[in-house]
Amino acid sequence: MSKILIVEDEQAIRRVLVKILAEENESFQLFEAGDGEEALKIIESEDLDLVICDIKMPKKDGEEVLKTAKSIKSELPFIMISGHGVLETAVNTMRLGAFDYISKPPDLNRLLTTVRNALDIKSLVVENKQLKKQLKTQVQKKYEIIGESEPIQQIKELIDKVAEADVRVLITGGNGTGKELVAHNIHQKSKRASAPMIEVNCAAIPSELIESELFGHVKGAFTSAVKDRAGKFEAANGGTLFLDEIGDMSLSAQAKVLRVLQENIVNRVGAEKDIKVDVRVIAATNKDLRKEIEAGRFREDLYHRLAVILIKVPALNERRDDIPILVEHFLTKIAEENGTAKKSIDAEAMKLLQEYDWTGNIRELRNVVERLTILGEQVICKRDVQLFATK
Repeated sequence: MSKILIVEDEQAIRRVLVKILAEENESFQLFEAGDGEEALKIIESEDLDLVICDIKMPKKDGEEVLKTAKSIKSELPFIMISGHGVLETAVNTMRLGAFDYISKPPDLNRLLTTVRNALDIKSLVVENKQLKKQLKTQVQKKYEIIGESEPIQQIKELIDKVAEADVRVLITGGNGTGKELVAHNIHQKSKRASAPMIEVNCAAIPSELIESELFGHVKGAFTSAVKDRAGKFEAANGGTLFLDEIGDMSLSAQAKVLRVLQENIVNRVGAEKDIKVDVRVIAATNKDLRKEIEAGRFREDLYHRLAVILIKVPALNERRDDIPILVEHFLTKIAEENGTAKKSIDAEAMKLLQEYDWTGNIRELRNVVERLTILGEQVICKRDVQLFATK
């Protein structure tokens, strides 16, 4: 049911508009106001879908109503009507956010078409907002950091502190510890959350292609460059660039990344023109970059540019108290993914998992829980763990 407010000081015209809309759609819930002040009270109290508003009115005119209403409910569409068909007035109301402007006496077909279009767009805006909210919730759930141990609480507190600061962060830790989750949480809690977060796995890209991947290239820059292509820095403009396994980046690429961090400009491979970018860089590595610097494989000046804030993600062996929570989380998630009943685990089996040497960290634990879900009993027992949780 669509709620429509008709604001018109001339009662005869207002009643005609009410009659036309009621005949157009019996499900419309129609409200009436004879002046601007009365209109604003209804706008504040009701969850309206559309306002049809005269411009010349006592107490507050239509432009005042439009401006005030948009400051309260920016998505509420307005159709402005006036017997004074001045172009300047029409332009001004559109600039203030009106959906359309119609001169009096209104063409009824045009009025009804405009009402339908305004309601359709309002519905799309609401639906789009709901979908974005659902997507954001799904992303947050996907990258949720599971655990209540002291090391994990410290990580969460640190994320909350650095997220809004817009500083560069270097995340260290072994493979499978959850460095990517930390990076995503920083982005989601930052001012850049509505902009993209672009991920680059530096270890997965051949050294001869890393510069093109990061900075882009122009047509003809090399044999396979058949057209201009933007790089990851440009794609992340306004948002966050996550450079995973940055310890595997070539020295030549490191030099160019350093220049971007210093000057906030990129230069596509083969191009002469610089491109301005606004990117927050979060990097991660499983290597000891201090040792890499000593060995001449990593630039010290780049390290200091990246490690404004250093976050070390603990190994699973350092947070064994979180294993029961993680196991329950994975049992639930795996059951949802496979559309099967969730399995449970007994105390002896859980104790054995807590004593296990998790060299592969959380990634290994997830694999083991999935194996136990497939091969173990409905209630996973100690014997299941002994049989199926082996290396």
